[in-house]
Amino acid sequence: MTVQEQIDRYIAEQPRTKAEELQDLHRRVVRLSPNARLWFLDGRNAEGKVVTNPNIGYGALAITYASGETRDFYRIGLSANTTGISVYVMGLEDKAYLSKTYGKRLGKATVTGYCVKFRSLKDIELDVLEDMIASHLRR
Repeated sequence: MTVQEQIDRYIAEQPRTKAEELQDLHRRVVRLSPNARLWFLDGRNAEGKVVTNPNIGYGALAITYASGETRDFYRIGLSANTTGISVYVMGLEDKAYLSKTYGKRLGKATVTGYCVKFRSLKDIELDVLEDMIASHLRR
């Protein structure tokens, strides 16, 4: 199964409204960066145990761990959660950056060091979210 087929299946498995919003966000991210690498992580660790929600990823960056080990990972991630949708912005060194730069302008969203979480697309300012995603994919 291709990555796009995994993404399509993941989106289709969501409740109707959440699936429509994930599909809308997926199209927006692909439009913002049509050549970005696509990822799909099923949320399972190496032993097959579910450790996180599945994620759709876009772009690529090298993450370096404290041990010195590096691995490729996505720059932007989308995930359905129990109350809505999460957008992950990976590779940020300044954990206050998202909150300082986008927090007040995003609308009704919870912003942490690398995650923007919201209930519905109607609760947020999509142009601000798109700006955040586009600027990080360009890095």
